[in-house]
This record gives sequence, structure tokens and C-alpha cells, in this order.
Amino acid sequence: MSELATAPDATSRAQLEGRLEDHRRELSGYCYRMLGATFETDDAVQETMVRAWRALDKFDGRSSLRTWLYRIATNVCLDSLNSRNRRALPMDFGPASPPVAESLGEPRPEATWIQPMPDGEVLSPTADPADLAIQRDSVRLAFIAALQHLPARQRVVLILREVLRWSAAEVAELLDTTVASVNSALQRARATMTEIDPDVDRSAGPVDEAQKNLLDDYVKAFTSYDIDALVQLLRKDATASMPPFALWLDGRDDIAAWHLGPGHGCRDSRLVPLAVNGSPAFAAYKRAADGTHLPFSVQVLDLDGDRINRITYFLDTSLFERFGLPPKL
Repeated sequence: MSELATAPDATSRAQLEGRLEDHRRELSGYCYRMLGATFETDDAVQETMVRAWRALDKFDGRSSLRTWLYRIATNVCLDSLNSRNRRALPMDFGPASPPVAESLGEPRPEATWIQPMPDGEVLSPTADPADLAIQRDSVRLAFIAALQHLPARQRVVLILREVLRWSAAEVAELLDTTVASVNSALQRARATMTEIDPDVDRSAGPVDEAQKNLLDDYVKAFTSYDIDALVQLLRKDATASMPPFALWLDGRDDIAAWHLGPGHGCRDSRLVPLAVNGSPAFAAYKRAADGTHLPFSVQVLDLDGDRINRITYFLDTSLFERFGLPPKL
């Protein structure tokens, strides 16, 4: 139902201005799924708010304020995607690397990579458990990475239809197209997502008691640098990657070899728990020469039952300030 029958007067405009911020979190979730980047999401949401504020006098109430904001946000994201290449994870660039220092290579530019996003900025605190599960699964790194392979408008359709549960008619109206076109785009998007990652629709679900114990064991193993214990927590085919480097490791033997070899500098690290991309995560602080612990990486863990399936070590210390983490321990 429309919120206003005509363009707003001064009183109703003030009310609408006050309501814009109510939609910031869900718009952040939408823009993040579209763009795959923390800082680009911030910019896109802010641009959406600015455009909406400037155009409020033209808002005629024929659609809800929420739908109107999504139309603006979609246009902002499409403009952004038209001017850059898709973001990725290291697995998108080639086969796994041997666990030796020479595999590290040079870091690639920030714009290459998908960036992690705190749950608190994209997941609704008031969603019911079923909706929250959908939201959480749809910001997992594997899902975000697969989304980046879709053409921009297919990405819009998949997110609005599958994640946000809009009807085909609502999506068609937003994109100024037909229901048949929306349904066709959704079918093609689903096929691409499955081709890129057959497990992309696997629901992680909330962390259960056994997985809480698994995470406790991970912290103990990592902070004591007991690599034998750590790799026993991994699936045999687990992977590890380290953006901004294209290096990625395949299998727990290679992950162990890396930590005992080139990665041995992580010894004596401390971990601070986080909730990132719908997954358990940790901020890792590496021990400095003076005994303090300084920011080193944000570790995002993908769990599969009672084992860890994937670890992504984001070696971007600017994320610490962005996530509200202390500059040292």
C-alpha cells in the first residue's frame, strides 16, 4: 500500500526523512550482495540516501518508501558495476598453490577482492529465525563470490526474488520489464550459481553446541600454535586463502605445511571473536617485538558439520578500524 497519495508537504517530508534511516541496514545487505565490497557498500548506501533525500519532494506515494529506496539503490549499484570488474576470491584465479613462500607472489589491488562484512551491518536483529537463516546464508562468502559471476541485472533478480522474497511482478516493476523476463533471468541466474558452486545453496544454519566446541578448539589450537591439533579440525579437502594474495591452499596437509613453514610468524597470535558474513570469524592479532599484539588478519570460517571446510584470512588491517576493533591488544 502506498504511504502517501500525493507528493509530501513539509510535515510529511520531515516524517519521511526520519524514516530513511530505518532502511539503512537492509539496504546495506542488498548493496553488499550486489557489490561484494564493504567500503563500496558504505558509499552505495550513502549515495542512495542522498539521492532519496534530494528527491523526496517528487515521491508521490505510488509505491512504498521501501520499494522506492530499493529502486534508487539498484540504480546506484548498477552504475557502480558498470564501471568496474567483478570482485573475487583467490579460488577464482586458478589452481591451488604449493605451500611455499614463493607461491605468495605480489598482493593484488584492493578492488580485486570480495571484502568481509560484519553481520551487524547486514542482518536484521528482528527477523524471525527462518528469515534470519536466509539472510545469513545469502551473505556467506561462497554465495557472495558466486553472485559476482552473474550479469548485474540477473544479480538484482536473484537477490530480490530468492533472498528478499519479492514477487516476480514487484521485481518487474522495479526493473521496468516483464514478469516473463524476470522469470527467465532468475532461471539463468540459478543455473549459473549451481554451475559455479554446486554447494552454494547449502544452508549453514545456526552454530550448534558441537560447533561451538569446534570453535573453542580452533582458538586453543591456533593461539597455542598446535598445528597438528588445528588440522584435525579441518575437513581433509578444506581450503585456505589469503586475500590480497592470489595464493590458496587445497587440503589440510598443505594448510599444515604452510603454517609450519611460511606462515610460522602467526605463532603467539591472539584471536578476538567476530560474526562476519553469516559465519563465525576472528580478528587475529600477531605478536610484535615489544610483546604487544597488532592487527594482522580477519579470519572467516566456513563450517561443515563438525569440521571446518574453508578459512579465508583477510590480510587487510584497515578492516580492524572499520569493524570497530582496537588498534592493539
